[in-house]
Amino acid sequence: MYRPTLEQHLAPTPPKRILALDGGGVRGILTLGYLAEIESMLRKRYGDPELRLCDYFDLIGGTSTGAIIATGLAIGKTVAELQTLYRQLATDIFQSEWYRRGLIAPKFKIESLQAALEDTFHDYQLGGKEVLTGLMIMCKRFDTGSPWVIHNHPKSRYYARTVGSSHVPNSEYPLKQVVRASTAAPHYFEPEKIQVTEDFFGAFVDGGMSPHNNPALQLLMLATLDGYAWKWPIGEANLLIVSAGTGRTEMREKCDDVMRMPAASLAGRSLLNLMDDCSWLNQTVLQWIARSDTAWFVDSELRDLGNDSLGGKKWLTYQRYDLHFQSKWLKDKVQLDIADRDVEGLDAMDNPRNLTQLADLGNKAAVKQILPGHFPSAFDVAPVVGSHA
Repeated sequence: MYRPTLEQHLAPTPPKRILALDGGGVRGILTLGYLAEIESMLRKRYGDPELRLCDYFDLIGGTSTGAIIATGLAIGKTVAELQTLYRQLATDIFQSEWYRRGLIAPKFKIESLQAALEDTFHDYQLGGKEVLTGLMIMCKRFDTGSPWVIHNHPKSRYYARTVGSSHVPNSEYPLKQVVRASTAAPHYFEPEKIQVTEDFFGAFVDGGMSPHNNPALQLLMLATLDGYAWKWPIGEANLLIVSAGTGRTEMREKCDDVMRMPAASLAGRSLLNLMDDCSWLNQTVLQWIARSDTAWFVDSELRDLGNDSLGGKKWLTYQRYDLHFQSKWLKDKVQLDIADRDVEGLDAMDNPRNLTQLADLGNKAAVKQILPGHFPSAFDVAPVVGSHA
């Protein structure tokens, strides 16, 4: 297969391909099941057993655990390499001690996560030669309350040093530090300090604390809005976004149980519910404006928006892969006969004992959900004039 250079990945010449990866803690192993199927399918299509997803996708972005996977893919790791890494990483990181309950001190020590990121990303920088394709890492700067979209386009406003400015350019950000910032989930890990100017630091928490735990809509904005400098053309045959989730559980509570819920429990559930609402808003908007072979049922009023469009046309092609941790849904949608008791607790973000079951579920769901036709020939990678293999 022809392998584009970084410059060719970043260039605005269509077609362009984007991969978006959700946050979700240890449930990221489920995402890797989807990615393994995509990688295998593309290797067969191109007759190339060495193909990596960074060869196909021009921009890969993720939030939290999705940022770990996205950055690993962007530096050329295969899905198999990331699956091995992920099992070790999750087992090492999510080891709590009896006195750490996430109330006064974070639930997990940061040293294990820092060591794992150091071993994976070394001293690579966002603008380093090790990054082989477009990369976006979704963060949340908590001291200013602002989402930070950290990416590697060389024409972006904060990528390089400029005369008279004291800001630290994004190109010099260590990957291990930015990924660590994106995974700094409150309650689980302490925030990450990043030097943003020559004499000032920002405090960052998990990117899932922004509206973009599912980063697909943010990646669309990154790729197309003028201020971000990518300026890729929109169009059903110009732009493909493939989005992979980490599984979800719908909130189902009796009214009286909610009324009796302790204040702390109600606050925690409300935050998780708000994150889920943001993800569904992203999904709704993308299904509204995109052609999709994988459209999801949004609600009983909107349904899957199959009859809707913005301005009478579709602005991109969008495929979304995810699953519900619910027996009936798994049986109806992906023909997996699994009892509710066997999926109970799989939505936990910090339980490494779930890794094997999550991986198996992701692998099986991927085979049912992902079809070659979801990757139209209009988006095939082909050499460009004056390029080299």
